[in-house]
Amino acid sequence: MRYLILRLIINAVALFAATKVGIPGLSFEGNWVTMVVVAFIFGLVNALIRPLLTILTCPLIILTFGLFTLIVNAVMLALTGWIAGQAGLGFTVDGFWAAFVGALVVSIVSWALSLFLREDRCP
Repeated sequence: MRYLILRLIINAVALFAATKVGIPGLSFEGNWVTMVVVAFIFGLVNALIRPLLTILTCPLIILTFGLFTLIVNAVMLALTGWIAGQAGLGFTVDGFWAAFVGALVVSIVSWALSLFLREDRCP
């Protein structure tokens, strides 16, 4: 349970950072509670839809040596923006390039924060 809460917080911080970098078409208007709800939606989208999309696009991922995964990440962020927009949460992603660059920022920030919060796996 602790791991899931940490992942939720990391996703919230990463999504917030992506909106504050100044990417045109990526914006957030709300408070931290709303951002945590958006991060929860992002986590659900990544847990439920991303595996299916990855399996369906596996030949493209292999053909591009994994670079197509960046497109999959952009689609996940765009879908999160669409769901958040439908729910009126103030998180918007306008266009493919905003989703693409935003997904890059989210990935980098999430990776960096995960390095600091990594638990020791060895006894």
